[in-house]
Amino acid sequence: MYSVFAVDDEPIVLEGIRSKIDWEGSGFSFAGEATDGEIALSMIQEIKPDILITDIKMPFMDGLQLAETIKKIQPWIKIIILSGHDEFDYAKKAISIGIEDYLLKPFTPDELIASLNKTAAQIDKERKQLSDISKLREELKSSETLIKKEFLNNLVHGAIEANTIMTKCSELGINLISRYYKVLISKIESQSNNIQNQQEACSLLNSYSTAWEQAVSFFHHSNLLVCIFKGTSQQELDENIFHAAETIGHIATKNEDCTVLTAIGKTVEHLSQLNISYEDAKHILELGGTPEKTSEKQNRIISSDDLQSGSLDLLDLKENDPLVDRLKYASKNDISVIIEESMTLIRNNPGQFSVFASYLLVDLIFAVSKLVEKLGGDIKQLNPEILQRNYVDNAVSDEERFKQTIEKVLTFALNFRDSKMTGKYGDVILKAKKFIEENYADQNTTLTTVAEAVCLSPNHFSTIFSQECKTTFIEYLTNVRMENAKRLMRETDMKGYDIAYECGFSDPHYFSYIFKKNTGLSPREYKLSVER
Repeated sequence: MYSVFAVDDEPIVLEGIRSKIDWEGSGFSFAGEATDGEIALSMIQEIKPDILITDIKMPFMDGLQLAETIKKIQPWIKIIILSGHDEFDYAKKAISIGIEDYLLKPFTPDELIASLNKTAAQIDKERKQLSDISKLREELKSSETLIKKEFLNNLVHGAIEANTIMTKCSELGINLISRYYKVLISKIESQSNNIQNQQEACSLLNSYSTAWEQAVSFFHHSNLLVCIFKGTSQQELDENIFHAAETIGHIATKNEDCTVLTAIGKTVEHLSQLNISYEDAKHILELGGTPEKTSEKQNRIISSDDLQSGSLDLLDLKENDPLVDRLKYASKNDISVIIEESMTLIRNNPGQFSVFASYLLVDLIFAVSKLVEKLGGDIKQLNPEILQRNYVDNAVSDEERFKQTIEKVLTFALNFRDSKMTGKYGDVILKAKKFIEENYADQNTTLTTVAEAVCLSPNHFSTIFSQECKTTFIEYLTNVRMENAKRLMRETDMKGYDIAYECGFSDPHYFSYIFKKNTGLSPREYKLSVER
């Protein structure tokens, strides 16, 4: 299934694209639409469609500007240009940008489907080429690649003298001159331990990462992608690195078996300090454990800058207890994994359930107590029950109660940890939600405008919002608009098209499409159902 995003300043064209194509039946999904390139860019950065259909002539940002920008920041997106009879010069420029196809207006649904199928075939061919493992192996073995990799590896490990760094960069054709730097490390893993899938995802990433202008990258071991990012300002650096982190997750999980854990080190100002940022990211990665083993693709991005300082800085916790380390960055999806590991240990020692269960539970309670203490809490006040001896005795009376108790203790620990670690952005999320609640009716309310309101770059805000709220920004905004639309249908006699405009939609037809997609009913059907 290939996702498609459409941009055109003529609502009738968008309506035709949206409503006259059997999207599901044709192997495509309609991911969204916009009436100008500027709004589209913000939405595309978050939705990350496979194919973009865009008109050439549009207000604010035209189709060519949009296509040129998209090719730089999301190079995997294939672009189909829509043009009129008098726009041949524009079409020629579009071809030079690298668009995949163009359609002359007016076009039929069959012509559009043919263009989409042609583009999908190009996507398949490119993915197959880019994920060719043998090609990756050959490239990694080439002398030039090996020399560059050795240099970059030594650079991030602090094994190169500061006065020779720039000379070596010049000799190898690597441009690393900038004001600020960060190191990013992404760990790509197969949930089913299928090495073939993992290698294909890494190969795909290797092909795309070489095109980034603001970073140099190399693979350390078979599944660790290391990227050195540069920026003339902190804002530019954050924007580039968070966009890349999300892009890495998106590209790698095109193979549904793969998940990604990305760690972002602290900012440094000199190339000779890159080892500090690298070690920072490496430490986060080590404590982050493996990505969640779940049926849903869940990628995590953990940034050093997002961790609170002082007593809440988990990077400064020096513990010899591996369980404490594991709890620092474990996700709630890891709870079932920890329980299963405990049960496996118990089953490997038959006839000694109560002994081993007691040992494991006491060890867990001790680790949780230490973690809570390090995070500024007092376990005696927060959860005194688990410190009682009879708590353990009751828990190990049978296997089911033991598993329930471990789950309860772990849930308490992770909830407390998250309340501390996400506290830095608690106010940001509240402020963002308040802004959305007050401005959802404005058609210009986008990821960019909300990010500006909370003083973060769009990509950084997008990452934080999705991880904190467990939903994307666009999904959340759409849900707010849908809930208010349903409220207006229940409480007023307003017409459907008036409700559409009142809830921030520029096109009533698109509102109807989104409403049915989200509720299963058309606005009219919903209105009739609440009137009965």
